[in-house]
This record gives sequence, structure tokens and C-alpha cells, in this order.
Amino acid sequence: MWQGNALPAADGSGPGIHMSDRYELFLTCPKGLEGLLAEEATALGLQETREHTSAIRGSADMETAYRLCLWSRLANRVLLVLKRFPMKDAEDLYHGVLDVEWQDHLESDGTIAVEFSGHGSGIDNTHFGALKVKDAIVDKLRTPDGERPSVDKINPDLRVHLRLDRGEAILSLDLSGHSLHQRGYRLQQGAAPLKENLAAAILIRAGWPRIAAEGGALADPMCGV
Repeated sequence: MWQGNALPAADGSGPGIHMSDRYELFLTCPKGLEGLLAEEATALGLQETREHTSAIRGSADMETAYRLCLWSRLANRVLLVLKRFPMKDAEDLYHGVLDVEWQDHLESDGTIAVEFSGHGSGIDNTHFGALKVKDAIVDKLRTPDGERPSVDKINPDLRVHLRLDRGEAILSLDLSGHSLHQRGYRLQQGAAPLKENLAAAILIRAGWPRIAAEGGALADPMCGV
């Protein structure tokens, strides 16, 4: 779950993000599951839902966003959009990210992880794109005595995602932390496990919720020991 320091208080107060406000959300998923995820997310409270390739988007308040993180069986990630801006080159990317009030979301001695997807506008390498995003956040939060956020790809205080889509940069906070398919009970697993959200999608597509409600049984000959 998101660990940024702008986590709303119970009364909806706090910097940056507020429980009662509505936000644009992106929920990512395996390709082909967009329709199922849209149905699930709408049932959990997402509004104005639209399907994209390997993702859906919609609007929700923070309570609904937390509900999606907790109860979605099909999403990989729940992303809260902070900002959209046009981008022609790497400098536009840097300054677009720099303009965000990052002190509302992260302390100067905090840790971050950045994920970048898409290409174009002079960004043909996702590692380079992620580096420019990281540099902008670090430069924004650097203190006069040199204190600055550091990178922690495993357990950061804040996960940031930037998606580049046809010349538009979509900057988001990752509310889900680790990918939601990793939330199962297994800490150690085989070389080719079936991801939890994909397994759930197979069961939903096969009509298992209805079968279970009618008292049916499930036999899985490939479940192992």
C-alpha cells in the first residue's frame, strides 16, 4: 500500500491528497482483461470507466481508491494521476515533473522508485525516462545541506509512475505498492506460477462465482500439493 507522507487523515485533512476529493485513476491489468476489470472496478465504485490497452481509467474518491487496492482481484496496479502535461523532449519531461509540489508527498530523506512506460518525444529508452523523472523529484526536494531522497526499488516510501502516450506525459502515484498480483500467501514459488489476478480472471471468465453460489465444486488437477 502507498506509503507517501500525504496519506489522508481520517477526517480528510492533510497535504496534497484529500479523502473527499475526486481523482483520475488508472488501473493496469494483463492485456485482454480490460472488460472484466472495468466491470469489477465499476462495481467497487469507480465512475466514468473507460477501457484502454492493458488498463482502464475512471474517477473516484480516496475511499474508493483504497477499496480498489483492497478488493480488486484483477488489477495489477492502482495509479492516482497527479498531472498530465504535453511533452516534446526530455527537458519538457524534467520540468513537468519538477513543477509538482513533491514536498506534499515525500520527505527530503525519503525513498522513491520510478517506473516509466511508453516511448517517443525523444525518449526511446524507459531507463532514461525514469532517470529524468527521478532527477526532477530529487532536485525539487534537495535541501540546502544536501539532503535528498534516495532510490529504493524494493520497498520505497513512494512509487511514481510516468506513462508517455502520444506526446502526453501522465504522471501518477502508485497507490498499490507492489503489483497486486504479488499479494498472495506464497513468499516462495516455482519458476512459472500462475499470477493471482490471472487465475482470478480465468475463474470469473469460466463463470465460477455463479457456480460457487449455486453450491458447485471446483476440481483443479494441476494445483500441486
